Amino acid sequence: MPESARRRSLAFEGALAVAAFLLLALLPTVYPSKALVDFVIRLAALGIFASSLNILIGYGGMVSFGHGMFFASGAYAFGLLMQKAGTSIPVAIGLAVLFTAVLATIIGAICVRLKEIYFAFLTLAFQMLLHSLIISWVPLTGGDQGLMGGIPRPPFLGIDMSDQFHLYVFACATLVASLLAMRHLMESPFGYTLRMIRDNAPRAQFLGIHVWRMRLAAFVLAGAFASLGGVLMSLFVSGAYPEFAYWTMSGEGIFMIMLGGMSAFLGPVVGAAVLLFLNDIVTRFTEYYGLTLGVVILLFALVFRRGVAEFALVAFQRLGVGKRA
Repeated sequence: MPESARRRSLAFEGALAVAAFLLLALLPTVYPSKALVDFVIRLAALGIFASSLNILIGYGGMVSFGHGMFFASGAYAFGLLMQKAGTSIPVAIGLAVLFTAVLATIIGAICVRLKEIYFAFLTLAFQMLLHSLIISWVPLTGGDQGLMGGIPRPPFLGIDMSDQFHLYVFACATLVASLLAMRHLMESPFGYTLRMIRDNAPRAQFLGIHVWRMRLAAFVLAGAFASLGGVLMSLFVSGAYPEFAYWTMSGEGIFMIMLGGMSAFLGPVVGAAVLLFLNDIVTRFTEYYGLTLGVVILLFALVFRRGVAEFALVAFQRLGVGKRA
């Protein structure tokens, strides 16, 4: 793509991002509902998490069963900085992301050397190691009770995170900014190189691309973005809990990608919305939560084999063809 066309595309996507943020920010004024506000905050946290995981799975071809450890590390690092160090919220967020990036660099340097199932299970092993550390280090992490006592939320730049609407707007801004950043990264030469490695790593290496470094860079970026999701969830629940680092967290991320579709950029966010909606509906009407949700997800997987977002895109394309004909 020529540089001028790329700049126009980036400007257009930036304008769409601003419009999406304004639409989300104004939504509670049109439809005032605490349930809606809570849903969107959770969607922001899990949407960023699922999209970051799709950097590895959809673009890098690296299926990680342990991505939840970075969600948890962001939540715990942020919560501990606010509780014990008394830092401001922006500083705590920056340090939490930095800590997670360092952690991802150390773990990724080991994991990305392996391929396919070995990579997947080694990431799972590291996640369960972190989960065990959280459970065992009671004086610091609170053990299986999590970080108790709430997270302080001192105002900054006129933003008061103790106000649910302020937290909602902040979560929407973080979601839109994170998605825009990930979109630009995946549409940059870095993103296309990552796709080349996914499709044919030996050929990419033959062309002079350092495959290990590129995969490690993707691993670190994915971990850093996942930590932002953890920070948002930590602010929402005013704490951090061992469940964030359990293997089911990574499993939910993979479910979200499968439900939404890994080839559509917004697929993971759509999948997160579907999973959250199903979760809220199922828990409201039945006590057999696991069984019912599993059946519903199976039906979705059978009907929308490539994900809801991809199914919708294909349907719109067919309608467009039909109209032109």
